[in-house]
Amino acid sequence: MTETSNVNRRKFLKGGAVAASVATAGVVAMPNVSRAQTVKMKFQSTWPQKDIFHEYASDFTKKVNEMAGGRLELELLAAGAVVPAFQLIDAVSTGVLDGGHGVSAYWFGKNKAFSLFGTGPALGMNSNQLLGWMKYGGGRALYDELINDVLKLNVVGFPYGPMGQQPLGWFKKEITSPDDLKNIKYRTVGLSADMFKGLGTNVTILPGGEIVPAIEKGLIDGAEFNNPSSDKLLGFTDVAKTYMVNSFHQPNECFEILFNRAKFDGLPKELQSLVRAAVEAASCDLEWKAMDRYSTDMVAIKAAGVKVVRTPESVLKAQLASWDKVVEAQSADPLFKKIVDSQKAWAKRVVGFDLEYTASPKIAFDHVFKA
Repeated sequence: MTETSNVNRRKFLKGGAVAASVATAGVVAMPNVSRAQTVKMKFQSTWPQKDIFHEYASDFTKKVNEMAGGRLELELLAAGAVVPAFQLIDAVSTGVLDGGHGVSAYWFGKNKAFSLFGTGPALGMNSNQLLGWMKYGGGRALYDELINDVLKLNVVGFPYGPMGQQPLGWFKKEITSPDDLKNIKYRTVGLSADMFKGLGTNVTILPGGEIVPAIEKGLIDGAEFNNPSSDKLLGFTDVAKTYMVNSFHQPNECFEILFNRAKFDGLPKELQSLVRAAVEAASCDLEWKAMDRYSTDMVAIKAAGVKVVRTPESVLKAQLASWDKVVEAQSADPLFKKIVDSQKAWAKRVVGFDLEYTASPKIAFDHVFKA
């Protein structure tokens, strides 16, 4: 071996040792970051613990906790554990709670424009298209304007989790025309309440856990909540045997995740980004889970002796006419009008494209299953 080769070999070994020591230092340093003190947050849902909606809240908190690797931990509580369901946003804003899971329609009493982010008028779009408007159609800025500039709440909100079109609901007897909705006592929430009042309905606004007891005691004649799984779990099949499906009262609702703004802004930037990513991941998972569970539970509802009836077209058209009047009246508020106009522009383009571009799935379904 030559002297030159010995020198080169010593340089190589020395350089390798330096590189190894640098790499080792990096390995040692990283656990110090991941083992930083855990940030714990108290997070309450607006749903009874047995409801699938609380399960959706749990799915989100689990995603955050797993993705954060011990740096952030959300402790999930059911509705009423700290505050009643309708008080959640105030509790989050004041810091009584660090965060929560609900729907924008529950804050309808603060400003009716809140309902446009979940229980707005029927414009032809579904809830996934509504969330598309939130992300790419200007909805996010309008939502933040309502929370920050108008209501001045200390809250960061994330609409997510598209819901399917909701049923007209549960009744003691079938609804055959708009006249059957007149003067009955009926539960709904958000702007849907105004729409039904326009049909002559006596509306009562109740959180999910109070609906079935109200029907059982005769305090209300009918009610909607949301979907077959929730309705089955909450016990609707025990108090009513007519389930009216199809309705324009809540055609595109979605869920909402809330955080106290000061607490959220105090998180490291990477954890803020992690939460945002968890919101979108949970949104997809929720929609897929709903496909499975709702269709399965509808089979069980029918097996329990419930009569499932499609809402007559006359009722659907009466709902649309009532929506026109609600939108006209509420548009006296400039922000309300700005939000509705933005949604209409999005729906005209996006829904119009879908109707033109996509073949009706009913044609294929009937071909395969009803030949």
